[in-house]
Amino acid sequence: MWTAAPADRLVGRHEEIRRLDELLAAARAGTGGVLVLRGEAGIGKSALLDHARRAATGFRIVDASGAEFENVLPYAALHQLCAPFLEHLPDLPAQHRDALRVVFQSAPGASDLFRTGLATLNLLATAARDQPLLCLVDDAQWLDAASANAITFLARRITAEPVAIVFTVRTPAPEDALDRLPGLTLSGLTDLEARTLLAGSGAAHLDEEVRDRIVAEAQGNPLALLELPRAGGFAPPDTTSLTNRIEGGFRERLADLPEAARMLLTVASADPTGDPGLLWPAARRLRLDAPGVRATVTDTGLVEFATRIRFCHPLARSAVYRAASGEQRRRAHEALADVTDPVTDPDRRAWHRAQACTGPDDEVATALQQSAARAQTRGGFAAAAAFLERAAALTTDPGKRVERTLAAAQAGLDAGAVDSAAELLRTVGTDTLDERRHAEVDLLRGQIALARHDADDGPMYMLRAAERLRDVDPRRSRECLVDALEMSLFVGRPTGVLEKVLAGARSAAPAPPDLLTALATLVAGGHRAAAPLIRRELENEQHPLWMRRPALASLLAAELWDANAHRAIAEGIVEAGRESGSPLLLRLGLGQIASSAALMGDLGRAYTATAEGEAIADAIGMAPVYYDRLYVAAVRGERDAFALFDTVTAAATAPGSGQLVANVHWSAAVLNNGLADYPAALAAASRAVASGDLFLAGAALPELVEAAVRTDEPGAAATALAELSERALAAGTESASGIAAYASALVTGAESDYQRAVEDLEKSPLVFYRGRAQLLYGEWLRRQGRRRDSRRHLRIAHELFSDARIDAFARRAADELRATGETARSRTTPTYEQLTTRELYVARLVATGATTGEVAARLYVSPRTVDAHLRNIFRKLGITSRRQLKDLRGLGTDT
Repeated sequence: MWTAAPADRLVGRHEEIRRLDELLAAARAGTGGVLVLRGEAGIGKSALLDHARRAATGFRIVDASGAEFENVLPYAALHQLCAPFLEHLPDLPAQHRDALRVVFQSAPGASDLFRTGLATLNLLATAARDQPLLCLVDDAQWLDAASANAITFLARRITAEPVAIVFTVRTPAPEDALDRLPGLTLSGLTDLEARTLLAGSGAAHLDEEVRDRIVAEAQGNPLALLELPRAGGFAPPDTTSLTNRIEGGFRERLADLPEAARMLLTVASADPTGDPGLLWPAARRLRLDAPGVRATVTDTGLVEFATRIRFCHPLARSAVYRAASGEQRRRAHEALADVTDPVTDPDRRAWHRAQACTGPDDEVATALQQSAARAQTRGGFAAAAAFLERAAALTTDPGKRVERTLAAAQAGLDAGAVDSAAELLRTVGTDTLDERRHAEVDLLRGQIALARHDADDGPMYMLRAAERLRDVDPRRSRECLVDALEMSLFVGRPTGVLEKVLAGARSAAPAPPDLLTALATLVAGGHRAAAPLIRRELENEQHPLWMRRPALASLLAAELWDANAHRAIAEGIVEAGRESGSPLLLRLGLGQIASSAALMGDLGRAYTATAEGEAIADAIGMAPVYYDRLYVAAVRGERDAFALFDTVTAAATAPGSGQLVANVHWSAAVLNNGLADYPAALAAASRAVASGDLFLAGAALPELVEAAVRTDEPGAAATALAELSERALAAGTESASGIAAYASALVTGAESDYQRAVEDLEKSPLVFYRGRAQLLYGEWLRRQGRRRDSRRHLRIAHELFSDARIDAFARRAADELRATGETARSRTTPTYEQLTTRELYVARLVATGATTGEVAARLYVSPRTVDAHLRNIFRKLGITSRRQLKDLRGLGTDT
């Protein structure tokens, strides 16, 4: 057998070794990190893992790996990573301890990515307190989805811990979360390096011509260079893929083995846990002579029997499994199922039983469905989809088979596997379905289309579902229509959907007034007719709208200019998101809090909501939602927002995006009115109003009125004022009344309107508009020659804007005061302005008394990372304690 010494196997890998050594040095210094090694099979990734293992002197080392034939079991790989450290569970906070017990099925309950990922981070950080930790994750392309998400979450957050993680990923591989981690792609060896490796492998005696051909055929692949000479180098050239040829080399080692030895290898390949406690009992059930067979198998060099059964290379495992006959694989899985504990590991047992089936088996299908339910509870939606898909294949009853297939598609969609969900739906024959089941198919197709950003197809399918249910289930039919709008808002693609929904509502079955009635009335009859219906939906205490339709509820509250209701809804959504661990709910609620806080003049709270939203986006590997930052920048009057406008506009106006581009236009109108660039504000506000989008069109009306008046466009101002006044009258809130009053004053010049605006908005929590009313009244008074009267209102406006850091409007107020002969008081910039958004978030939470652990949980980082932020905060602010943070103005409000 040709083998290469460890050092020889690393020929030509100087850069890779340097990166690994730097990673280990950083972990020793307490600033860990991650490295992803990518490359084709046999390129040397495993050899580099071995180098890391040898170089990690003083480290505790833990191995985990994905398994090609068992990547459906939720958290299988994560359990490998955590199992050596479960002794530290009692040292963790209760919520993290419980989260890990749930995912490893030692306790009942539900889990989610955030809790699981953060609990894993804290477990490994605790384990690394006494000595640094090296985690080697091989074949990460085969990680089960739940483990992949949790480990990727962990890998992005270990920079303040003495922990290093190295992944290997076989290419080509589909795009995944690991792509966002630091990595290296291994290329083939040069001819000189290939010859050096061959010489060190014991193949130096080969004929020069043979050696040349091996070097050419191996294409720089180290494993191929080591395996091809096994045939003596005289085999004819092979045109199959290099990976297949390497696997073929491993299969050749099986050719002369006795049946018992091949069976033992098949059992080992079918159990990727490498647990001797499963292998040897399974071998006994198969009546294999374990001691004798073990020696024969060991001689092949394919597998090592130790405290863990390890194949010499992942390709060797797959080669053995693929070389086995169907009957051999079935017997192997049957034996493994028999020796797998049905209490402690029911899912793996069910999966082995499923692989052992030769045809439909309802008992096994039921067990798989139960496994799917457990997986969903633990957040393993991809695993649930796989269990359900296999359960459907084993089900004899056609109706149950369809039911399980649809459930598998829904689980796949929930896991983000949109294409897989769509493929499952295509297997459902719709000809024999009744209308209810057919509607379920259409609803799923609609959700898939919306998730794929097929803005036209999504609502079309959901409207078709509503049509199918119109006669058999009128109530559900109407709910389907609202579901289409709610989901389009959730995925950020609502443009044009409301019109389609209302078109479908015209043919819907009559029903008592409901949310669909309110929406239809809003569009057809206007705000005055719809407001009572909307308010009734918002004030339903038995079935709160925000719990059923959170996105719509927040927009409808804003549509009525009900600031307090909007804030309460946003806070309820965030609380529900925290309890459930739903990133979508959390992002939605935090976005609404950011916009609400900005208009209420609490920009610190808006910033921190934005920071948490961005932390969530980072945690789940999604792009951040820029609207929140855009609102804050526009209200504040930051000129840097123009660059942000370009970013958001490009995303919102991309073909097929369907995003609320009116967000950009409304924000641009606010920003430009603050900067007194009224032509630009008029253009932006006009575009926002023309969109007709919920809340955004109405919110842009006061901006349109002011910009039109300042640019001498009386017709545009009058038209916008008329619509704004109707909305305000229907809303019946002080905020709406005050805003409409100052808009009216701009158009008519009536002092009574200015006075009414000031009086009404004094009762409103919307500081942004309260200051606007004072500013506009002061400006009008000065232009009337009443300087003394104007100063009082301009002073109030300047103070409101300055205290809230609404800088552009504060400058306008200061300029007006100077024009009256008075200088605005100078304002000291708060010391915390020099903090980053993330640091401001940490500072605000700590100022309210939050512990390091509580802050870490909010930001999905480790406590050491929070401590690092605090050190930077203390340095920048010139303070030394948490108590001093509480004394800084503006830091005492939590999200």
